[in-house]
Amino acid sequence: MVACPECAHQNIEGALLCAECGSMLQTSSKVAASTKHLNNTSGEVVAKATWGTARFGEDAIVTLRIRDVAEAIMLHPTRQTVLGRSDSDSPKQPDLDLTSMGGFEKGVSRLHAAISRSEDTLMLMDLGSVNGTYLNGQRLIPNQARVLRDGDEIRLGKLVAHIYFR
Repeated sequence: MVACPECAHQNIEGALLCAECGSMLQTSSKVAASTKHLNNTSGEVVAKATWGTARFGEDAIVTLRIRDVAEAIMLHPTRQTVLGRSDSDSPKQPDLDLTSMGGFEKGVSRLHAAISRSEDTLMLMDLGSVNGTYLNGQRLIPNQARVLRDGDEIRLGKLVAHIYFR
């Protein structure tokens, strides 16, 4: 078993990411940046995607690129940035309103998810949304934060976005 350096969760030998919090387990400099895979049917070489950095510098900003939306959104994450849809009847409003980006049609809840900053790391947490929050295809457990990395794909309901650190 391998202990996670972030949350101390015991993971199986050979695991690269913590099953509990998503942190990198293997920090050896000998780990290749990408692994080549052969497509068995055509012999084509395909480079496997690599994980981006989890380090988020003090003056860094987040670029959020939402699928089918031309303009990127720049965020300066504070302690907690709530993503969702605005509703004039609700006393609580999201910090980033996704209504104009198809939020309602794509199943984004009013207070769907939060990006929070903890020192030099960003975390993503589902806030009990109806249609779920996904990080790189894995559904998040509500109210349980997961580490965000540069280049990660997040999905709020059916609204898909990529996160980039700048």
